[in-house]
Amino acid sequence: MQEIQLDSPRGRIAGLRSGTPGGPPVLALHGWLDNAASFTPLRPWLDAFDWVALDFPGHGASAHRVAGYDYNFVDWIHDVLDALDGLHWPRAHLLGHSMGAAVATMVAAAAPERVAKLVLIEALGPLAGAAETAGERLRAAVTARRTAAQRPRKLIASIDAAVRSRLAVGDMRPDAARLIVERNLQAVAGGWRWRSDPRLVLPSHLRITEEAALSIVAAVQAPTLLLAADPAPPYFTADMRQARLSRLRNGRECVLPGGHHLHMEQPEVVGPMVRDFLR
Repeated sequence: MQEIQLDSPRGRIAGLRSGTPGGPPVLALHGWLDNAASFTPLRPWLDAFDWVALDFPGHGASAHRVAGYDYNFVDWIHDVLDALDGLHWPRAHLLGHSMGAAVATMVAAAAPERVAKLVLIEALGPLAGAAETAGERLRAAVTARRTAAQRPRKLIASIDAAVRSRLAVGDMRPDAARLIVERNLQAVAGGWRWRSDPRLVLPSHLRITEEAALSIVAAVQAPTLLLAADPAPPYFTADMRQARLSRLRNGRECVLPGGHHLHMEQPEVVGPMVRDFLR
């Protein structure tokens, strides 16, 4: 896969490019704290497409937001549109996982003329928050930002140690974790450090309500395939999934037994489904 870099108003966006030049364009958007390497297991089934897997800003090899600014969720929309502009793609298919699937949904709702089809893995629309917890969330987010500079960045002894750390906070296979971890490390004196921006783990100031999320999903015009894991995660329950899916104009789902990283752990199942839907 070819390393690429795209210039944007908010800084350099990196990624991986593969497939057939001139084929149908596909932009792949990874999950929170993952990176472009999370889509490499799907490569054999995407060869007929001209496809690019992005590193979102603050992740992988992409630039971080400038000092003093946050990673606001709506800004990811503009990062995706900037990437499409940089690739000279007036319209493309979007393939998203988790946070990337939430962002893809938002892009399709906000700029329907830019999105041909959507494949969403383990998310449909953004995370919602209860209105009654808004004040508590705001206070926690402000406190976290005012104290973030006081936290030293940890030195990691080895790549194996980094893989173990990743496995400790997420249910995934070691080989899948290693793909993500290796792209997200930089060598420094005495070991390794994460390339990802520490600000990514700070809590968000605001979340929209579930009613607002349903309205955004209803604005999606692109044909959509939703791939979901069974058991469902607590932040995207089966009931929530069904309620959101019912708002799509042209959507269908497939539920697969497995974990959150379905596309990495079952590429031989997910890959053909993505290929056949997009072509």
